[in-house]
Amino acid sequence: MSGSQSVDRALRLLALIGREPAGGLPLAEIVTGSGLNKPTARRLLLALMRAGLVEQEPQSRHYCLGEEAFVLGVLAARRHGLLELAMESLRRLSAVTMDTSFLSIRRENYAVCLHREEGTYPVRTHALQAGLQHPLGVGAGSLAMLAALPDDDADRIIEANAPVLLTHYPGFAPELIRGDLKLARQRGFSVNPGRLVASSWGIGAAFRYPDGRVAGALSLAAIDSRMQPTRQEELAGHLALEVARMERLLAEMFVSGRKTTGRVGRPAAAPAEVRRA
Repeated sequence: MSGSQSVDRALRLLALIGREPAGGLPLAEIVTGSGLNKPTARRLLLALMRAGLVEQEPQSRHYCLGEEAFVLGVLAARRHGLLELAMESLRRLSAVTMDTSFLSIRRENYAVCLHREEGTYPVRTHALQAGLQHPLGVGAGSLAMLAALPDDDADRIIEANAPVLLTHYPGFAPELIRGDLKLARQRGFSVNPGRLVASSWGIGAAFRYPDGRVAGALSLAAIDSRMQPTRQEELAGHLALEVARMERLLAEMFVSGRKTTGRVGRPAAAPAEVRRA
């Protein structure tokens, strides 16, 4: 195949898989729907998987959209992306608390900040800006997503990030992150006690897709005097309300997507973090 023909066919497969965002598609349906033969379809799928645009669910063996497809979609299509769903929550968090709120998503072993919504409190922190990324576990929203992952995945990510953490994040040694992780799971929310930027504290909570995968995190940042233990509980309550709203909106969006494709009977993926095949 010529290069352009291969690209065209790979994008056709990507669009086909994208119509089943929750349950994915088995290889047989992809072959039928694309009109390609099985070896060609499999070869193109492997190329899409190497690029992170497609993943294979380990239990059902169905092909699903990958993390990179999600990130690109959110960054390029704000109108119908996660950011649009989260904007109301971010505005409400910043209005109610007067502090700065953030939306972050996972990108492999890192967390990426998609949006920063300024609060009205006169003294603000500037530890995190839209577009910045940090290793998972560094920062409140990042730690919340790491804490929401299965133990094996969290351990693997911490080990993979260890060289970067020890070189560029002296306040976030792997063992320190493991301690933060344990505490976040006990509390039900994460706290960054000013380790990234002195006097800049953060609190975060993760939200999930309907199939159980981590979708992202909402977080709040403020100066240390506004993050005393009693207020942490208050802020965690506000975050919990918005996390519930986000998960409800995502559930409605996925149900609507399945109805549009006419495949309402397809089961959702197992409630576990889907790993790249």
